Amino acid sequence: MTVIVVATVTPMPEHRADIIALFEKTIARVHDEDGCELYAMHEDTDTIVMIEKWRSAEDLEAHSAGAAMTEMNPQVEGKLLAKTEIKVYTPHPAGDPDKGQL
Repeated sequence: MTVIVVATVTPMPEHRADIIALFEKTIARVHDEDGCELYAMHEDTDTIVMIEKWRSAEDLEAHSAGAAMTEMNPQVEGKLLAKTEIKVYTPHPAGDPDKGQL
């Protein structure tokens, strides 16, 4: 079953550009991971939000333990104002099939 993830990252202002560059570099690698259907960065003035769609919980688990994340995570340490908030959701489609789900 498809899994949706919303990960919210709050970088220290002085490290914002570094964090964005790090995610930009990592995104291409994640896109090549098995089961990745969506891995997209969004931002506002304070936070970076990753919206992810995985084919299954097993694919998400493999992603979390995979090389792209295990190499990126240490580079983020000490550059965030708060711990990354990660929420995992199960889709609940409704309405128009093309608009009622990711």
